[in-house]
Amino acid sequence: MLSGAFSTLGRYWKPLIGMALTLFGAATLVMILALVVAASAVATQWDELTSPGSPDAAQLVPLGVAFGVLMVLGMITYLLASAVVQAAVPVVLQEAVLGRPIRFGEVWKRAWARVWSIIGTVFLTGLIMIVPLALFLAGFAGLMIYAISLGDEDGMVPLIVVGLIGALLIGPFAVWLWVRFSLAPTVVVFEHQRPVAALRRSAQLVRGTWWRVFGVGLLAYVLASMIGYLIQMPFQMVGMVPGLFEPEDMGADPTGGELIALFGGLLLLSFLSQLIAQLFTAIFPPLVVGLLYVDLRMRSENLGPVLAEAAGATLPEQYGPPPAHV
Repeated sequence: MLSGAFSTLGRYWKPLIGMALTLFGAATLVMILALVVAASAVATQWDELTSPGSPDAAQLVPLGVAFGVLMVLGMITYLLASAVVQAAVPVVLQEAVLGRPIRFGEVWKRAWARVWSIIGTVFLTGLIMIVPLALFLAGFAGLMIYAISLGDEDGMVPLIVVGLIGALLIGPFAVWLWVRFSLAPTVVVFEHQRPVAALRRSAQLVRGTWWRVFGVGLLAYVLASMIGYLIQMPFQMVGMVPGLFEPEDMGADPTGGELIALFGGLLLLSFLSQLIAQLFTAIFPPLVVGLLYVDLRMRSENLGPVLAEAAGATLPEQYGPPPAHV
């Protein structure tokens, strides 16, 4: 699976990296522009906010509103960018398993057509995993509040033990659910299923091979995280270079503009490092999961002859001429 993912990434790096770079680059640009607007909104009051003493509540309102809007905007833009990339990877993989080329425009068209189903699938998966945890935490908090209201300090220890045991049980259950529905985004693209149907289909494919799906998926995410961290390390080292982004260079009483410039440079480095690392971490795990989906279907549903027939069929005009070996 890992070898196939690296091979696919090497052969189809242009549409994969191009799509991820376009989307995450646009999301990063939106975040930078929003950060500049937010910083400009509070720049006139920055000196008052950083002066000795507690700032007035009226002075904190613009700061809270600016960065609250920034946080919401960032979540929306990155969620949409991640959803399109998560849909684009299976689109490319569909053609990769057939040995067909695919252009950037076609990837964008087909990925955007499935993006809302991808968002719905991810939302439902997260909701299914969060609901048991939320119910447990609500019940545990209720018991703790009841014990405190009775003043029963001796009864707190058993409740804490029960809470720890419950957390140890809920954690593996959440992982089990995550693996059970991990193929759903790929199903949405490959089989044009809606979110609920994709979750059922994923559970059907994973049945009997849970440990294999868990091991391969975990290895893919761990490997992607390690490579992403290695990509970010040079940027972190640049931020630690002596004389670069040093607060001492601004004097004993820096102005708000100087502080904004300092932290703006650090944030820019952070955005760039995160963008470059995300180009790999957002592509590689879905590639592995997509190949795992194809492998499971070949083992359980005899997908091989169907793929061979599809590879030998007349290709649509946008794909260009068929490969020489077909």
